[in-house]
Amino acid sequence: MGRLLTILLLFALVLHNNVASADNVAQGVKVIVIDAGHGGSYPGARYGGYSEKNINLQMALKLGAMIEKGMPDVKVVYTRKTDKNFSTNLRADLQARADIANKAGGDLFISIHANAHPKSTATKGVETLIMGESELETSENEAILFANNKEEFFDMSDKSTAAIVRAHIQNLQFTYGEYSEVMARLVQKHYSKLGRVNRGIRKQPLRVLYATDMPSILTEVGFMSNSTELKYITSESGQKELVGALYAAVKDYVEYVKKSLLIETSAEQPVKKEQPAPQTQPKKEQPAKQPAKQPAAQQKPTSTTSKGQSATTATTTKSSAVRYTVQIMASKSEVAVNDSRFGAYKGKVRQVRAEGAYSYKYCVGDYADRASAQATVANVRKSFPQAFVIAVKDGKVVK
Repeated sequence: MGRLLTILLLFALVLHNNVASADNVAQGVKVIVIDAGHGGSYPGARYGGYSEKNINLQMALKLGAMIEKGMPDVKVVYTRKTDKNFSTNLRADLQARADIANKAGGDLFISIHANAHPKSTATKGVETLIMGESELETSENEAILFANNKEEFFDMSDKSTAAIVRAHIQNLQFTYGEYSEVMARLVQKHYSKLGRVNRGIRKQPLRVLYATDMPSILTEVGFMSNSTELKYITSESGQKELVGALYAAVKDYVEYVKKSLLIETSAEQPVKKEQPAPQTQPKKEQPAKQPAKQPAAQQKPTSTTSKGQSATTATTTKSSAVRYTVQIMASKSEVAVNDSRFGAYKGKVRQVRAEGAYSYKYCVGDYADRASAQATVANVRKSFPQAFVIAVKDGKVVK
């Protein structure tokens, strides 16, 4: 019971503290948080006289400097710039890194690590992890990774923990899960251009990614247990190439987000209809002789609303525009809006539909933009800690 309570409190705390950063793609990429994995009393993997924590820090600082120079409009925040840890408790240390990212209002979180395989010196390649779950028991490599980094993962064999983590994973499909995966794919794409062995994207229940309320990745730049890769990732030239690949991925990701915003904005904004020129004020440059009178059908102006928008356009815009609301519950079956489970929001919720097993979504509020909806989340989370913003169009959840 105590363990479940701890997980629940962590879940609520993460959601509550992340209000400033949850609107992480609606305003573009303005803040990038770079996390050098491990540090201080947590050295990470150690091979050939090298400690992973130092490799991670070297690359994190190089990447940050490259972004600061090449993307001056983006603010770079580091979880650490020196060899230090945040707590003698590893779980608290991981949470502290996420807290730094969340308080900074991060729009993208990049955690840099080096890999190792204790049973194979031949294993090599690069991979990028995102929040999710895979069947660890079906993969020897992933099982070994889990066995050697247990404290960094949630124990999904515990049913109470697994239920909460899986609920969070499900929510990602309606928040920023897509963006994390896009960033991961871009990173792997640019690694491949260097000729590195592409081990792909892996979904793992990592604590540090769970606690960050923004698109987040953890990238493994190579295997320290492989002497050839160790030499590469500790060399100046190797680090420069890898950091260059990460930087290229960041630039591509920023452009992807910009394009997404353009699409979303165009969906939200009604098309402005040109108003007919005033009939009583002829243009000064117009000749004295007036043109022939137009047929009545062409001369009749479109009826307008008080805002000058055509009545037909206003109606269409209202029904087809993307709106934002705060989801407080999902169900496999329909729930009455006056159900007692809605507490203070009983009778005030509305139902929208989505694909998947939990197709009935129950929400509060109706807003024209994500920022306005997000501003209400802190208050809603007092009753429903798991509440988050979703986009809705024509009564259905949309990405």
